[in-house]
Amino acid sequence: MAEIYPFQAVRPAAELAGKIAALPYDVYSGAEARREVERNPHSFLSIDRAETQLPVGISPYSDEVYETASQTLQRMIRNGELIREEKPSLYLYELTMDGRTQTGFVGCASVAEYEEGIIRKHENTRAEKEDDRVRHVDACNAHTGPIFLSYRAQSEMRELAMKIRERTPLYDVTFEDGVRHRIFRISEAEEIHAVQHAFAKLTRVYIADGHHRAAAAARVAKMRRQTDPGSEAEHFLAVFFPDDELKIYDYNRLLKDLGNYTAEEFIKKLQEDFYVEEADKSPYAPEKKGEYGLYLCGRWYRMTRKEDLSTEDPVESLDVSVLQQLVLDKILGIRDPKTDPRIGFVGGIRGLHELERCVDSGEAAAAVSMYPTSMEELFRTADANLCMPPKSTWFEPKLRSGFFIHELG
Repeated sequence: MAEIYPFQAVRPAAELAGKIAALPYDVYSGAEARREVERNPHSFLSIDRAETQLPVGISPYSDEVYETASQTLQRMIRNGELIREEKPSLYLYELTMDGRTQTGFVGCASVAEYEEGIIRKHENTRAEKEDDRVRHVDACNAHTGPIFLSYRAQSEMRELAMKIRERTPLYDVTFEDGVRHRIFRISEAEEIHAVQHAFAKLTRVYIADGHHRAAAAARVAKMRRQTDPGSEAEHFLAVFFPDDELKIYDYNRLLKDLGNYTAEEFIKKLQEDFYVEEADKSPYAPEKKGEYGLYLCGRWYRMTRKEDLSTEDPVESLDVSVLQQLVLDKILGIRDPKTDPRIGFVGGIRGLHELERCVDSGEAAAAVSMYPTSMEELFRTADANLCMPPKSTWFEPKLRSGFFIHELG
């Protein structure tokens, strides 16, 4: 049984919502985050990336950064830039991008359900990123960024969402990236109960994005159980979306070199496990699972894995796993794509022309375009208690941080 809890949110004053809400902290480089805060001092990055307010060169993991994040959050509350709800509520969060809309319920999820596996994951986390968010949550005494969860769609939740969307939203903001964000409050006890009743029919929910924030929330809860049992730390901020409204984009690869192979030798090695032919489109986006595009020496090729590579294993059958095993590892010796500088990643939202640019400019020797991982593949992996290779999924549109803050006490 999955649970969703109302919470007493801290959220932007209506007139400042478009200035405060920001893309997730981890989509920016340090320089990009600093430029954004300089351009817009109201940006929530001043909390989520508080080093932007301190001298250039400071470590983003210094004590001063986390202290500054906490001070900034409290200052924005005192100044009325952020306001605290009078009573616990749930919310509906609607995002529209390129004519496609996804709508999720906002509330708190249970740390216990994360620990028990009702909330399932499909990625491993990196210690330094997890430690960073633990220190951030602990210093701010709040969850400042929502965790993006998904569930198998059900009609009862859809009908509830449709009814709620008929009312006037709290916020209706379209940002410079063209994505429209509308948010509706669910504050009446009867309506909250109806949402919770629908959620109770779900046996599992899945982390789509935010594995590090979820792991950090669980660690903070564990830290506080001895001193403050049963506190708000036992819940974390989340948005729950039905799977049939979500879109996973391709997550493409850059090969910084071809090892010791010439281009011709590289293609010959690929032909041991793939059918390789010049593509009939430029750029070439794979049209189905098992196909890849290869951009090399100014030409696009279509690679199709040979049929004898099929497997029922939910991870081994992923296109990203096949590429890792038969190209990155077997041919190029790239065994750990998390740490090896010879591999790069480009989110599909940036388009295939970005792959061409990187290769044509000499930043990479070749590029591989991928067929997107499906939601069902994500669910199968999580249900099997397995983890995907890094950079397997790219979700758009991104949830904005700063629309909701969950205080821990």
